[in-house]
Amino acid sequence: MNSALYRDRKENLVEKSKKGPAYSDEYYDYHEFVIDPKQEPVRIDKFLMDRLFRVSRNRIQNAIRAGSILVNEQEVKPNFKVKPGHQILVIIPKPPGEGVSVVPEQIPLEVLYEDEAVLIVNKRAGMVVHPGVGHYRQTLVNALAYYFQNHDLPVMKGNNADKIGLVHRIDKNTSGLLVVAKTEYAMNHLAKQFYHHTIQRKYVALVWGEPEADEGTISGHIGRHPKNRLLRTCFADGSQGKWAVTHYKVLERLYYVSLVECQLETGRTHQIRVHMQHAGHPLFNDERYGGDQILKGTIYSKYKQFVQNCFATLPRHGLHARSLGFEHPLTGEQVYFESPLPEDFQNCLQRWRTYVSDRKSKNNGIDL
Repeated sequence: MNSALYRDRKENLVEKSKKGPAYSDEYYDYHEFVIDPKQEPVRIDKFLMDRLFRVSRNRIQNAIRAGSILVNEQEVKPNFKVKPGHQILVIIPKPPGEGVSVVPEQIPLEVLYEDEAVLIVNKRAGMVVHPGVGHYRQTLVNALAYYFQNHDLPVMKGNNADKIGLVHRIDKNTSGLLVVAKTEYAMNHLAKQFYHHTIQRKYVALVWGEPEADEGTISGHIGRHPKNRLLRTCFADGSQGKWAVTHYKVLERLYYVSLVECQLETGRTHQIRVHMQHAGHPLFNDERYGGDQILKGTIYSKYKQFVQNCFATLPRHGLHARSLGFEHPLTGEQVYFESPLPEDFQNCLQRWRTYVSDRKSKNNGIDL
């Protein structure tokens, strides 16, 4: 939920309902229903799907889980059954492109390179790439809209209008490089390279444990987790999901953790995070995929405190999009860009180096 639009979800839902049983603003559709005395008990998601125009059951269920749909001012679950007399208050975020305009915002951008065709941005961790549910402001796209106020950025075919200039994306808490297309021709040219997997993308990841081989390939079909819609998982048998390939190389072994370079052959949602978890080496401090737990090391309290300090030093998953190479849309030449590890990543890595070095010294370099 966008805190700039309303501070308290429940109070706002009640307040919005006073304006009438149904109305819209720039970002949301609001509805109020009072269950008829003759209504048979029915699941709330089904009830609403039959009454909300062009709103899918999936969108309704997501809104329920997010607490955007209340029954008698209380949050419920998608399988909750409504009964006569219940009052339902609904706030449904409009899908991107349906009445949602991108608001230009003066947000600092670290531009590494720019010409008439492309822009290379070094995204900071914590910045969402494009507007979506709960993130309509302060995104990279909002910053681009301000940066290019006098220039109409293209939108890739199949995307909504809130993804101006974007050919690819990286997760909110992943730092590093993104290429932005400034013209239709550049967008089509880059999109073709992404489709044929000729774009060179290398990431640096801090993972738990030490992979057995110095380098290798992780592959498997990646798709939405069957029990948790916020996660992706690797279906090794290919029964679900899309084929994904990640090549990795160990850059530094630190016994408890390892610094790994990952090169994407495909580009699936959460690909590196899912593949490394599948290989038994979740990203350090990755809360979605279990990396925010102590997965390697001793049981001593001093070590536990050390790891917690590392989590505080790197308060997000350890992943950085370090390099990006592609054929320039205008010149046809191969161009290559690099981004150094950000300060939080470097500081955490140095903590591990110092800790492991000290432990080896105390144990005569034999055992940790």
